[in-house]
Amino acid sequence: MMLGMWSLLLLWGLATPCQGLLETVGTLARIDKDELGKAIQNSLVGGPILQNVLGTVTSVNQGLLGSGGLLGGGGLLSYGGIFGVVEELSGLKIEELTLPKVSLKLLPGFGVQLSLHTKVGLHGSGPLGGLLQLAAEVNVSSRVALGVSSRGTPTLVLKRCSTLLGHISLLSGLLPAPLFGVVEQTLFKVLPGLLCPMVDSVLGVVNELLGTALSLVPIGALGSVEFTLATLPLISNQYIELDINPIVKSVAGDIIDFPKPPKPIKVPPKDDHTSQVVVPLYLFNTVFGLLQANGALDIDITPELVPSNVPLTTTDLAALVPEALGKLPPGQQLLLLIRVKEAASVTLQNKKATVSIPANIRVLSYRPKGTPEALFELNAVLTLNAQLAPSATKLHLSLSLERLRVKLASSFAHAFDASHLEEWLSDVVRVAYVPKLNVDLDVGIPLPKVLNVNFATAALEIIENAVVLTVAS
Repeated sequence: MMLGMWSLLLLWGLATPCQGLLETVGTLARIDKDELGKAIQNSLVGGPILQNVLGTVTSVNQGLLGSGGLLGGGGLLSYGGIFGVVEELSGLKIEELTLPKVSLKLLPGFGVQLSLHTKVGLHGSGPLGGLLQLAAEVNVSSRVALGVSSRGTPTLVLKRCSTLLGHISLLSGLLPAPLFGVVEQTLFKVLPGLLCPMVDSVLGVVNELLGTALSLVPIGALGSVEFTLATLPLISNQYIELDINPIVKSVAGDIIDFPKPPKPIKVPPKDDHTSQVVVPLYLFNTVFGLLQANGALDIDITPELVPSNVPLTTTDLAALVPEALGKLPPGQQLLLLIRVKEAASVTLQNKKATVSIPANIRVLSYRPKGTPEALFELNAVLTLNAQLAPSATKLHLSLSLERLRVKLASSFAHAFDASHLEEWLSDVVRVAYVPKLNVDLDVGIPLPKVLNVNFATAALEIIENAVVLTVAS
């Protein structure tokens, strides 16, 4: 068998990505050329694309090399033709097409030069009888333009395809030398119709993968994130850059929107042979806004939700702020109602992620079969540390309480210094409220599915107003 090459020129973008400032608050995806190569290689593995080429010369052969073609009755090489001894060259098929080896080169501000290397084996019946086995070298060059589909996704469209036939080897059988040129001319006419559709099929698979990056991704039962393309794709000599706009929506379809950061994000340079996704602060805040809009940040804390070593009775409260109880007797259980009526805010800076939740805490005496009696209300600010961990398609958060600050909003007995309650409330929040938040946050922050890049093993870096995930290709 001989080595064939297909060269494909993809016209992708007219601009080159710049290092440094990200001028939007969208999700930035930088996909290394190795990942594009993998996507093309995988489209050829185990799928029908190569199988569809095998054997397809047979039907074409009936027109070019069959009884009515060049070698058929009345044809150039038939009886009455130049070589009357030749009756037919029939059944020519592609019997072997090895998996192409993919290599590509990105052309900054222009496109992609793609080469697919393969070995093609053709079998048929020889004009003098017996099995005929041929191997041919082929170079198929195509131009593909970048368009935008009706869904607003990048789409690669094959515009022009041509082939250059290389050396032909006769592996077995008999083929007179004068017929070699005829075979060469025939293959020159046949192969473009076989290989150009295969290139188009490869582009179709890659386009499907590009389309999945811009899709509607659910956030559990709370809502969804719709990823849309903010600008045209850009290209450098090492990666393709997609500026993706995340739109967070509630279940009802309402957009959860927050003010954009006043300054652009300083994105660190991307190393060769790595892919990046930059998750902006804006997306964190909107996801927490979705949780707040759904009431997922609220909780009623009853004695049943806390372990026995965390006190939740009027007796324990009297030891901290006796003036808050008035004439209420000791020994009664307490009920804490935490309500979040304002948006939580996330801070990303100095390699640290924190979440600040402003909350109203109502403390009531609690009798299981009676009516709760309000004691006082507090205005609280909970500051939580966020541990971030990527999975294949999401960025997960796990919260822990760093500190809690409270001020007295109102009291039904006497005023008191609410700071005396901060340690006790912190214990209650750690055992009852934070675990609930972590369960609700298990839905994670969706990442765009760009060419099926798996970010489960990505290195994570917290920069100012963004999180950068980097994975080796």
